[in-house]
Amino acid sequence: MKVVQTKDTLNTIYLDALRIRNQVFVVEQGVPLQREIDKDEAYAVHFVLYSDDQEAMATVRLLPLEKNELKLQRMAVQKKFRGHGYGKQLISEAEKFAKEQGFNKIKLGAQKTAISFYQEMGYKSYGEPFIDAGIEHLSMEKDLQ
Repeated sequence: MKVVQTKDTLNTIYLDALRIRNQVFVVEQGVPLQREIDKDEAYAVHFVLYSDDQEAMATVRLLPLEKNELKLQRMAVQKKFRGHGYGKQLISEAEKFAKEQGFNKIKLGAQKTAISFYQEMGYKSYGEPFIDAGIEHLSMEKDLQ
């Protein structure tokens, strides 16, 4: 398995990320497509985890914020690959990339069902729950230093 990343929204890596996101967020969770693909696509770094036979398994994107911070977004694992630690592997690689690029904090909005997943990865919650795309979320962050 390997993780690759791109900022090129015409690249096949990005298109693989979109396919996974469409299946997970639009088809499975009912998020409107126009909400899923947003103005930040071209500003984010898109990561995809591929199997040894080059099947796209999981995706996440990192969006630069201000003050050496990033926002982790659009974390999705294809249904048939869930429960095997691939999401953690992907996020670990994204965090490694973030550190190498000089970022020191990652923020995210975790869906209620994913809070424990992010806690296991060292993310801490803050603030009050909020609704995004009709789904309850909680703000979380992790210091990379």
